[in-house]
Amino acid sequence: MDPLRSVKAALGWLVISSVAITTVLILLAHRSSLELRIIAIIAVISSLLITQFVAQGLAAPITEVTAAARAMARGEYGRRVRVRRRDELGELARAFNRMAADLQAEDQQRRDLVANVSHELRTPIAGLRAVLENVVDGVCEPDRETMAGALRQTERLGRMVEQLLDLSRLENGVVALRPRALDVEGYLGDLLRDADVAFGRGHARPDVRLELDVRPTATGGRPGLIAHADPERLERVVANLVDNAIKHSPQGGTVTVRARPGRQRGGLELEVLDEGPGIPCEQREMVFERFGRGSGPGGPARDGGTGLGLAIARWAVDLHGGTIGVAESKRGCRIRVTLPGDQGSAG
Repeated sequence: MDPLRSVKAALGWLVISSVAITTVLILLAHRSSLELRIIAIIAVISSLLITQFVAQGLAAPITEVTAAARAMARGEYGRRVRVRRRDELGELARAFNRMAADLQAEDQQRRDLVANVSHELRTPIAGLRAVLENVVDGVCEPDRETMAGALRQTERLGRMVEQLLDLSRLENGVVALRPRALDVEGYLGDLLRDADVAFGRGHARPDVRLELDVRPTATGGRPGLIAHADPERLERVVANLVDNAIKHSPQGGTVTVRARPGRQRGGLELEVLDEGPGIPCEQREMVFERFGRGSGPGGPARDGGTGLGLAIARWAVDLHGGTIGVAESKRGCRIRVTLPGDQGSAG
């Protein structure tokens, strides 16, 4: 019945076939010496055989889906249903396989989350423990330099926990968006002068130079570029993008933050450019996933980051109704953020 591509059509043909067989047998009974009760028995047997054939074809995929669902309930997310039909049951099997694939991906992400968080937290904890053990054992004195090293490890732990909490709030939709008009040049200038951003939020790179390129600029006391955005959320976006650019910049490199007016009133087009190795095309979507750290020509990135910065930036941009992505660049990496302005930020 599969060529019919419909369960209802299959059931309809079952009824039509049963009626047709019964009618033909009755006509034969009138033209032969067969008794009517024999014809009735033959008609019933024929109808039962056809019904059994059709019922078997309809029940087989449902039984297979049920068995796969029970396997998934036991945690076997790799189970799939074979799709051999093109009717509603085939659609059910394909939908089940898509659901199974999504659940398997979510389960893998959960496992990766636990493994990555454990790995990332272990490094600063081990460093902090080593410093404290050296102080307790008398190997080193609790001087300013030693305590500064312990403080850096503690701050790194704090940043990791803060990023995890931020990402959890953003994904659960509990972060309120409070957009207002911003003087982009002054706002970005203050951010770049902030010590945490200028020194890579824990990855000191005083050799990397930061540049700000905003157009239009303020002239003669008149305001320049004005954008409509949540300053707190936008600060996290800029801080994470600049931090990422600083960490991947070469010795003596330059990180440029470029801002231009958006297409709508109050809109903003923001770009962060560096002179590093860039991001391969096949990894440009992955880097915005949780713990998704791309790899350069030398292999996987080992910059000591958590892999959460770009994911948080993406969620913050999504809250504004904007877009974020890796743009083409002749050199290094260029991340482009587009915020829609008044209309996109109203909700």
